[in-house]
Amino acid sequence: MREDPSAGDPRFFLRAGPFSLAAVVDAARAEAPPRRVMFRGIAPLAVAGPEEVSFLDNRKYLPALEATGAGAVIVHPDMAAKVPQTAVAILSTEVYAAWARVAALFHPQAPVAPGIHPTAVIGAGANIDPTAEIGPLSVVGDGATIGKRTRVGPLVSIGANVEIGADCRIGSHASISHALIGDRVYLYPGVRIGQEGFGFAITGEGFLTVPQLGLVAIHDDVEIGANSTVDRGAMTSTEIGAGTRIDNLAQIAHGVRIGRCCALAAQAGISGSAIVEDFSLLGGQAGVAGHLRVGKGAKIAAQSGVMADVPAGGEFGGTPAQPLRDILREIAWLRKTMRAQKRKPAGKETE
Repeated sequence: MREDPSAGDPRFFLRAGPFSLAAVVDAARAEAPPRRVMFRGIAPLAVAGPEEVSFLDNRKYLPALEATGAGAVIVHPDMAAKVPQTAVAILSTEVYAAWARVAALFHPQAPVAPGIHPTAVIGAGANIDPTAEIGPLSVVGDGATIGKRTRVGPLVSIGANVEIGADCRIGSHASISHALIGDRVYLYPGVRIGQEGFGFAITGEGFLTVPQLGLVAIHDDVEIGANSTVDRGAMTSTEIGAGTRIDNLAQIAHGVRIGRCCALAAQAGISGSAIVEDFSLLGGQAGVAGHLRVGKGAKIAAQSGVMADVPAGGEFGGTPAQPLRDILREIAWLRKTMRAQKRKPAGKETE
């Protein structure tokens, strides 16, 4: 097996370029001294060559910066003096964002191939824009709408009357029902949208399923990671706010409302009717109990169990979740107590 240590293996990723330094700097929205030099790609500091662009956003990698063979490096202005003379210092106060834009310059998304694959099944009254792409063996239900330049991958199931906006990407094996989806939404492979929520009444004869009569509303610029699930609401819609990012294997229960530009790491779970306000962050495997509110801009540490409302801007962790400063005090006290116990002489036995 041939291994290619550089980023963007052409067997799997579309490549563009070469680009001039000026084009790279413009894409990065950064600054650099003018030079007549061309670049053919991007690469990590350790392997980048003179025709490649790299970046540094963590002082931990300063030794790699000092030894790099890259032709240009995106760095914060405070780090400009650390860039070798052999490389152009591209200066940005938002290094990682600049790097993302340059990476997209050299590796743009593959263009949509408009049309419906002959093996796809299209329901009656489906409205598919001529610029959209429908992949092999996909199913589009009756009355569904698919917007301009949207790509639907292979083996996707789109239910009746689902609405999907423009410039969306629907990964292979995804299933979507009972949903209204905005523009530029990316659903990764295996995502499940709109299935029944986990709702039932407990009776003397056992569980009685409660009809789930709501929808899922996904606003513009949302990304939902592979094999994540978003249940439809019982009476009101489950809602994902614009710009939110949800990692792989997350669970969003019925009636949940997530605000704008939130981020949920892998395996996070939000129980029914909970509210997560704008710009909140949930770490991996964090869980939020039902009917709670996580305030605007709150940060929930990984593996935390949220069992009460979290105020806006709060930083919580642990199970049950509590303010991080309280947890740190408790840990410090416990360590101090344990050390004192170890230093304490053993007591004499009494008869």
